[in-house]
Amino acid sequence: MIAAARRRSEIEATHLRLIEGQAERLPFDNATFDCVLAVTVLCFVRDAGQAVAEMARVLKPGGRLVVGELGRWNLWAARRRIRGWLGNPMWRAARFRTAGELSGLVCGAGLDVAERRGAVHYPPCAIAARLLAPVDLWLGRRTTFGGAFIAACADKPIEDSFTRRRGSL
Repeated sequence: MIAAARRRSEIEATHLRLIEGQAERLPFDNATFDCVLAVTVLCFVRDAGQAVAEMARVLKPGGRLVVGELGRWNLWAARRRIRGWLGNPMWRAARFRTAGELSGLVCGAGLDVAERRGAVHYPPCAIAARLLAPVDLWLGRRTTFGGAFIAACADKPIEDSFTRRRGSL
């Protein structure tokens, strides 16, 4: 991924500072970022709870985490599971989650879920995509079930643990 990002940066003539690390042990100080974006990361890490805890750790208070994952209950996921059963090592290792499971990971890291959405509510077929794509945005705002892609936005509380303890006395 680093090599691909480096090539893309050169093609786009942009300057990137690329840092290699593991999602479960991010190489950044506490409260470093205003926003953390993780797209199709958690389905490929061994300890998703630890990875989300690390994302929360590096967020500044008031910061936002945006997580996008491959959803569990849809025809796209079924297709990926079959590929895994047939020997594809990438899909064999993947773990697909529901929006509820994704929210549970985020809340377990002490973040407040602000919004959840689904996308690509149609089967992996060009005709279905043409017919259903116009209603996909509408569906994605109302449900995550059946979405091939699910996303959650969560905010890190601004108050610290001292303020929380004091308020509960």
